[in-house]
Amino acid sequence: MITDSPRVGLSVSAVLGAALIWSSSFAVTKVALAEIPPMTLGSLRFVLAAAVLGVAVHTGPDRRRLPSPRQRLTIGAAGLLGITAYFALENVGVDLATASDATLIVASYPILTLVLSGRAAFSPARLTGMLVAVAGVWLVVRGQPGGSHSLWGDLFLIAGGVVWAAYNILARRDGSGASPIVVTYYQTLAGAGGFVLLSLSEVDRWSVPSGGTVLRIGFLAGLCSVAAFLLYNHGLRGLEPSVAVNLLNVVPVAGLVWAVVLAGETLTITQVLGGAVVIAGVTLGLRRKPAM
Repeated sequence: MITDSPRVGLSVSAVLGAALIWSSSFAVTKVALAEIPPMTLGSLRFVLAAAVLGVAVHTGPDRRRLPSPRQRLTIGAAGLLGITAYFALENVGVDLATASDATLIVASYPILTLVLSGRAAFSPARLTGMLVAVAGVWLVVRGQPGGSHSLWGDLFLIAGGVVWAAYNILARRDGSGASPIVVTYYQTLAGAGGFVLLSLSEVDRWSVPSGGTVLRIGFLAGLCSVAAFLLYNHGLRGLEPSVAVNLLNVVPVAGLVWAVVLAGETLTITQVLGGAVVIAGVTLGLRRKPAM
């Protein structure tokens, strides 16, 4: 219907807005890591995000529909996996490798999630897409000129993909019936707690960050961890999930631009080719079987 066009347009804009914000997080993280160690950065980011989400949850209409203590434990377990474990691996990976590597390797995560979920029908298109995406990741890793540190960083990022897939499988089992913002709040709260404990191992590296780094932390917490999530969920209300996921393929493309502009990185031809192959593989792998 014609009356639906503005709503669809707003939904597409919301998802694209979320994708553009998320695509910048790798470059912003890379710059912030020059002053703040990985676990401490995660702690600051998610403690602040949890505080923002906590105010929204406890003052908004969802405050009367909070999950039970037992349900909060289940949600919190997912938060420890999807926030503490995943972002710890991502931060270390970005610290050792590059923001552009992270951007391109993360593009293969949807395929990895599809493989580990064990519930998807492996059509020839999906299997081909998976193999193409894996080949693209190999090109990204092979094309990185940074030596053994970058290779270790890439391996941390790939391990993060396994953790992210496991998180998605666990998160699907949430039966609390709570709204997305409430679930995200309790996941973020647990993830922040995990990061606080991990950051204690970096006490000897703590220092007062510069004003620019404080702004970067605020950006990661307020925009990447809160605003982008809200935009994405708003967009999901007016779009098919498959359409929203496909729109997120803009993340690796825009992320390369941010890596060059914000982190001052340079890309090799092999990395650019690998990125194109990853995106092609993900797009192919996420295709649904045509209806009979």
